Amino acid sequence: MNILINDEFAGAIKEDTINKTVLAVLKHEEVSEESDVSIVIDDDTRLQELNSQFLGIDAPTDVLSFPSDEVDPDSGVPYLGDIIISKPRAQAQAEEAGHALEAEVQLLIVHGMLHLLGYDHADEEQKREMWDRQKEILTTLDVHLSRLPD
Repeated sequence: MNILINDEFAGAIKEDTINKTVLAVLKHEEVSEESDVSIVIDDDTRLQELNSQFLGIDAPTDVLSFPSDEVDPDSGVPYLGDIIISKPRAQAQAEEAGHALEAEVQLLIVHGMLHLLGYDHADEEQKREMWDRQKEILTTLDVHLSRLPD
């Protein structure tokens, strides 16, 4: 697992929290824990740039997921993709919802991981399935959110 945290946010989010959250998703979804993923914690400016470049939306967002179907040719380990999280946006959402930043980041990691694993929320049925899985995974992590996303 590759974890990159913008120096500005060093210490705001513990790497072991990121690790255990990713592992909980892999276990829940019965995906090999040997799978690789990159988690990046950055700022609104970077997420706006990526959102504009890859999705054509010139606005910041809380989390972006970029799935990959690559396999390391030497180890045979699948690379699931990249998840980029805006720490300022996560902080604002946590404050608005009335729960801890760590819980919000865990929600965003779970959400991003589910996207990397092929889940989406384009229609109500898909959304219900994805939201149910998010809730199940967060429960296994003992993450208590004051409010889940709509």
